[in-house]
Amino acid sequence: MAIEWSKKVNDCLYEVRTAGATRRLYTNNVFHSQYNPNKVLQGGVWDLLVLPAFGCPRDKIQRVLVLGVGGGTVIKQLQCYLNPEKIIGIELNPLHLFVAKKYFGLKRASIQLIEDDAIHWLDNYKGKKFDLIIDDLFGHHKGEAERVIKLNKQWASVLSNNLSPEGLLVINFGSGSEFRNNAFLAYKKLSRQFKSILRLTLEQYDNVIGVFSKCTIKEKTMQFNFETLAGIKKNSVKKRLNYRLKVFK
Repeated sequence: MAIEWSKKVNDCLYEVRTAGATRRLYTNNVFHSQYNPNKVLQGGVWDLLVLPAFGCPRDKIQRVLVLGVGGGTVIKQLQCYLNPEKIIGIELNPLHLFVAKKYFGLKRASIQLIEDDAIHWLDNYKGKKFDLIIDDLFGHHKGEAERVIKLNKQWASVLSNNLSPEGLLVINFGSGSEFRNNAFLAYKKLSRQFKSILRLTLEQYDNVIGVFSKCTIKEKTMQFNFETLAGIKKNSVKKRLNYRLKVFK
């Protein structure tokens, strides 16, 4: 891939690499984001972060909160296919926000990008609740991506308290063990508030996407809506993404 842009700050090297229409964001060689306007499915965990939203009635996803913007792949996909009234993205790294705006095209009036610590921001948030919250809070350590906060009882409560009555929460876990030990599975009081709890994985990634929904999500509905709105005409999203789904509730 060609390097379109790079910048080094202290010991951290940021790069935007391109191959044709595909753009990727790397931070110290950690692959953060990818987007290609001509390709619906990116073939990465970003697809799984967006996919559950298609299991809800389309008009229900109007207010979206993305914690951890990176290059903005998830926001771009949501904007293209669901077009919510408002998407708020919280990102600690100002260079990630620069890349999201300049190279991933996140400039619409409906998108608000905020430079802040996402955990602190949501802890202090007092505004209107969200129909969809995506927690993609990852940093990097020794060349590997890792979550910056565990889904303990306190953080789980903060997230769920900011969901609308039929809200959807999607969380990127770094491993299967992280998902199995999350507070929503460990505490019945927390899990009872959700009608659907799902796990999504891709064979080539260690990440596990946890889906916690206050409305019922059915796989066939999710697939049909995604294929219809994204204009997938050949094969199904299941075959093209080759994801695995496990239903816990």
